[in-house]
Amino acid sequence: MPQTNSSKAQSMADSVLMRRLWWLQSFFFSTWIFFCFKAIKEAIFLVDEDYRTRFLGEVFLYYNPMFMVALVLWLWGINLYVFAYSRISYAKVFDLDPSHLTHRDIWKIAGGLTMTVLTSMSLYMYFYSQGQLNYAAAQPLFLYCALPLFLGLPLNVCYASSRFFFLNTLARLAFPLNPITFADFFVADVLTSMAKVFSDMERALCTMYFYQVAKPELAIRPGMCGSDSVWIPFILAFPYACRFFQCLRQYSDTRDKSCLFNALKYATAFPVIGLSALKYHIMWDLWLSRFRPLWLFFSLINSCYSYYWDLSRDWDFGCFTTACQKRKNSALRPNLYYSRRWVYYWAIGSNLVLRGAWTYKLSAHLRDYRLTAFAFSALEILRRFQWIFFRVENEFNKMNMRAPAASISLKSRGVNSNALEGTGGDRNWMISLGAKYDECL
Repeated sequence: MPQTNSSKAQSMADSVLMRRLWWLQSFFFSTWIFFCFKAIKEAIFLVDEDYRTRFLGEVFLYYNPMFMVALVLWLWGINLYVFAYSRISYAKVFDLDPSHLTHRDIWKIAGGLTMTVLTSMSLYMYFYSQGQLNYAAAQPLFLYCALPLFLGLPLNVCYASSRFFFLNTLARLAFPLNPITFADFFVADVLTSMAKVFSDMERALCTMYFYQVAKPELAIRPGMCGSDSVWIPFILAFPYACRFFQCLRQYSDTRDKSCLFNALKYATAFPVIGLSALKYHIMWDLWLSRFRPLWLFFSLINSCYSYYWDLSRDWDFGCFTTACQKRKNSALRPNLYYSRRWVYYWAIGSNLVLRGAWTYKLSAHLRDYRLTAFAFSALEILRRFQWIFFRVENEFNKMNMRAPAASISLKSRGVNSNALEGTGGDRNWMISLGAKYDECL
């Protein structure tokens, strides 16, 4: 009994200490954010009005992509929190080891990145307003170098296993030479929603390479780092090309024809990107009369095709199938893990609206309107992380439904399923016995 009381007292002491640390951290970060915004406000008023528009444009160009990356991390943390609350084992879906990151770890990383980007931006604006342009130019350069260096840090610190897992997934995504895993396709799909972010990063890195940072007297070199850069449509198309080749690789492995239809879905993004970029290389009248209607046509095809695939295949809802009338939950699927039914119908409706925004943000001509570009990029990221809730739920549901069937198959082959425990989980031994992991990822 004394030992039990001692344990309770120690637990209460630890809880009090954690709360104090939380309040101390909150005070520190709140004070830091206050001074950052104070420096930003003063810098805006100190910059000459003749250069203020270009100054704010440069700030947006360099720091908007990094804030978007931070937003992705914050939302991914929310995803993991909801999965844990709803008892959806995302670790099983992604085949993660027991030391995988939790939502708290993700939020720590997101908070650290947010503070780093905000600090770099405030320093850039402060040095710019004070006329110390060399110091200002160094801030975005340091920031863009720090992120890849952190990811590739060859030390067993700062979530090393998770960093290396992510880098390995990126390598598999760029070179789909091995069979496609759920993590491979999942990361590739998230990157398609960040295509506009990557194109903005390309423009930012281009200005750094050509020494155009914090030089208000210089105009951006046309055809090189400006709106008519030939690299922008290639950057926008790259994530879709990766996903396209993943589908072809999966068709080669499984001979499942639905993989070809999935590849076609990603291929419909290429005309949207190409026709939009063409605007900067032809006469305006020709664009309006001939190519703009084509762009609208392919945009509509892309949005409708992607919306259909989201609901019928990725989420396995019965809205567009003959099974809709037979299902218990009508337009949904039989097994639902989220307790509130209305969120599914909200997702169906909002995904339709945001799919239009998803297509429009592929447009190269959107880059001329900063606030509009920011809004559409943020909406697409929000749509993608709404999609994640139901995509992972559906995959977890499929894995649970396959497990009994796999057990029956094992018994029919005279294999003891208990002997396979500890050999990598249900998914690995199912694959080793030839079970079909998914129709098409």
